[in-house]
Amino acid sequence: MKDSFKDKVAVVTGGANGIGKCIAEEFRKIGATVCVIDKADGDHFVGDISDKSVLEKFAEQVIAEYGYIDFLINNALPLMKGIDECSYEEFQYALAVGVTAPFYLSKLFAPYFNKGGSIINISSSRDRMSQPQTESYTAAKGGIAALTHALAVSLAGKVRVNSISPGWIDTSYKVYEGPDAYQQPCGRVGNPLDIANMVLFLCSDKTGFITGENICIDGGMTKLMIYHGDNGWKLE
Repeated sequence: MKDSFKDKVAVVTGGANGIGKCIAEEFRKIGATVCVIDKADGDHFVGDISDKSVLEKFAEQVIAEYGYIDFLINNALPLMKGIDECSYEEFQYALAVGVTAPFYLSKLFAPYFNKGGSIINISSSRDRMSQPQTESYTAAKGGIAALTHALAVSLAGKVRVNSISPGWIDTSYKVYEGPDAYQQPCGRVGNPLDIANMVLFLCSDKTGFITGENICIDGGMTKLMIYHGDNGWKLE
C-alpha cells in the first residue's frame, strides 16, 4: 500500500492527539505527506478551527506549499456539554468545530483535490444513540454524518465522501476486562488504530465504489439489544 500513497497529501484536523494523531501517523507510515491543524501547540499549524480566518489561512498555506491535496480527514473534537449546562455560545462553538469547519474546509479544498480524492468525516456512534447531557457533541456528530451524504452528492465524480462513527475508543490503548469489554460483541474496547485503518482503507483505490456511506466501528455495541435482566443487564 505504501507505494500507492507516495506523493499523496493528507490533511487531518485535530491531528495532534488521540485518534487524529494515530491517523496522521498511519498516513506517514505509508508514504503520504500529512498536514495537521490543531489548537494544541506542536510541530503543525496551530489554530482554532471554529475561526473562519484560521481555516482560510491554513488552506492557503497547504495549497501554497503543495498545490493540491488528496485526502481531507475532518476529525477535530467538538465540545461535549448537555442541556443543563451548555450555553448558547458553547453550543454554537461545538457546531462550528464539528460541522461548520468540515463544511468550509471541504469547500476551500474542493478545487484542489487530485483525481481519486477522498473526504473522511469522523462522526460518532452518538449520531444514532445518546447518554443524558451530551447535546452539543451529539448534535455536532449527527450534523457531520448528514453533511457526509450531502457532500458526496454535490462532489460526485470529483471526490468521494464517507464518514466513520467510532464507538468506545480508548486513546491510551488501555485493555479493559469484564463488563466494559464484553458489552461490545467483539469483546473489547476499541483503540485509535481501529479507526485509522478504516480511514486508510476508505482513502485507497480499493474503495472507489463507496461514497456517501457512514461506517460504524463500535465492536457491535449499537447492534446489541438491551432488556432488563437479559445477558446480565439490569436497570437500577
